[in-house]
Amino acid sequence: MEKMKAAVYSEYGPPSNLTLQEVPKPEPKANQVRVKVHAAAVNDYDWSAVRGKPNIYRLMFGFTKPKRPILGMEMSGVVDAVGASVQSLKVGDAVYGDISDDNFAAFAEYVCVNPKVLTPKPETLNFAEAAALSHASMLAYQGLFDCGNLKENQKILINGAGGGVGTFALQLAKLYNANVTGVDTGDKLNMMRDLGFDHVIDYKKEDFTKSGIEYDLILDAKTTRSPADYSKALKSQGEYITVGGDVSKLLGILIKGPFYKKKMRILALKANKDLDYMHQLIAEGKLKCILEPRQFTLSQTGEAVQYFGDGLHEGKVIVNVV
Repeated sequence: MEKMKAAVYSEYGPPSNLTLQEVPKPEPKANQVRVKVHAAAVNDYDWSAVRGKPNIYRLMFGFTKPKRPILGMEMSGVVDAVGASVQSLKVGDAVYGDISDDNFAAFAEYVCVNPKVLTPKPETLNFAEAAALSHASMLAYQGLFDCGNLKENQKILINGAGGGVGTFALQLAKLYNANVTGVDTGDKLNMMRDLGFDHVIDYKKEDFTKSGIEYDLILDAKTTRSPADYSKALKSQGEYITVGGDVSKLLGILIKGPFYKKKMRILALKANKDLDYMHQLIAEGKLKCILEPRQFTLSQTGEAVQYFGDGLHEGKVIVNVV
């Protein structure tokens, strides 16, 4: 049996549990393709899954030990084997996508997935950029437009603005002449100013929910506050959209949000749905992928996940496999 290298973990704990190991190279089923992974991106899922925290997530990850020994839900690469019933892709095709609707296991040299979760990689994107695009840009786009109904010249706030979702959301909002405030901390604040945020708030120094400023739309990538707090920062007809964050706070939004008589929603992501539009914007020079300058190899996957969890990253954290 052929082998491949992958970042593997067998018990919950710190990201250092992700170690480079040799495992069987997967063989595609009739309805799958095998992709030689070139790059993968780190997401909240990976940070939560490797630690098994919060504990409620273990209902999904595995109660006592992980169900999936290989993490990674966002990747790019080249098709190197095609199942018997697959006609949409061929060996040699460059592809990328959020593969979470079918499989995970992107932190590996090869992964087998149904081609329905893959998108042809445009030449305007390199493999690292493609790995960064699929999940975060969809959270940003669907959060702002499908849920948030962003309109011209609105005043919006993005919480957790220095990561992948925030950097995409800023660029998309600026297409509608929005006045955009970004909330984050550390070295990311300078990057955010350079990228074009109108106002930047360091959450360690200022609480935007107590400033008295009200927004038409809040897009939240972290969800660290209660519905009561967010309500104070919304205009009477304002909308609050969360795309992820602390589970207890998400439950609070779901259960208590309706009582505040303002629109508060949790985005139900439709993976990969609007990527063709992202391709168009990138080709027109209206959108770019912001990548964390410090990139990682497959053997450093644990370090990459820890770096993500520490909140130090600017844009998307990338693991380069090839």
